[in-house]
Amino acid sequence: MTTEKTLIEQLFSQSISTKERARDTMPANIALAARLLCDCVEARNKVLSCGNGGSAGDAQHFSSEMLNRFERDREGLAAMALTTDTSTITAIANDYSYEDIFAKQVRALGRPGDLLLAISTSGNSSNVNRAIEAAHAADMNVIAFSGRDGGSMAPLLRQNDVELRVPSTSTARVQEVHLLLIHCLCFLLDRAILGD
Repeated sequence: MTTEKTLIEQLFSQSISTKERARDTMPANIALAARLLCDCVEARNKVLSCGNGGSAGDAQHFSSEMLNRFERDREGLAAMALTTDTSTITAIANDYSYEDIFAKQVRALGRPGDLLLAISTSGNSSNVNRAIEAAHAADMNVIAFSGRDGGSMAPLLRQNDVELRVPSTSTARVQEVHLLLIHCLCFLLDRAILGD
């Protein structure tokens, strides 16, 4: 019989293995995403972020690192998680549809030069994908966090967008790497702003 200790060790090993695969395959795209983020911030534009469930939490985590600080003191940077205003979200879902909760906010708040951080572990979240379409209509670039095969999100992305697709089919493992990606982007942004 498998003990709880063995199961826990297996979960750690699976997480480590996924991060090692990500380390071996993703750095070039992470660097491209960091450049998009830095360009947005340097132009004094803003970053909108969205996702569902745990990915909503990641969107909020990212915006808090931007607005407050990451590991070093600096001025706050313009960022907004589209997952936090329950009155707006429930009004849009009630009056239109749940699929529009992010796109309608992007259409209202997004401006040319802004950036959308779109998070979906499967790539198949229709409300996140509609937000990508709205971002493109507003002349915004997109950083897309995904997993598995990229889902229906991948074909929506344009040449200047960056997809950070985690090499895993496990939602939990994808989410664990998404958090690391957020920290990578924040670290590289702080380095660009503050130096080494």
